[in-house]
Amino acid sequence: QVQLVESGGDLVQPGGSLRLSCAASGSIFSINGMGWYRQAPGKERELVARIARGGNTNYADSVKGRFTISTDNAWNWVYLQMNSLKPEDTAAYYCNAYRVRGREVYDYWGQGTQVTVSP
Repeated sequence: QVQLVESGGDLVQPGGSLRLSCAASGSIFSINGMGWYRQAPGKERELVARIARGGNTNYADSVKGRFTISTDNAWNWVYLQMNSLKPEDTAAYYCNAYRVRGREVYDYWGQGTQVTVSP
């Protein structure tokens, strides 16, 4: 099992910055990658950014060039640096860890942290 706890969500003005943090504990050694997802009211949860053990990253087109995902060396923490925030970035942000075993993918989720971008 993997436990994830997010922090850093806040109310911020358009154009501002925030850094989200996610603390991972448990069977971290089994994780193949981690990521951030978000869900706005009335919308489906969507991938924001993801990083794999080998260092490969991928981002949603809507955040490329503005958001950066990173981890510490021990993979105890995953961060999401968000710059040039827009009102459409408003959502609950969820930390995710995934484990691949053969054809099965196991996902672990945090409880979420709210980001609100508003004047």
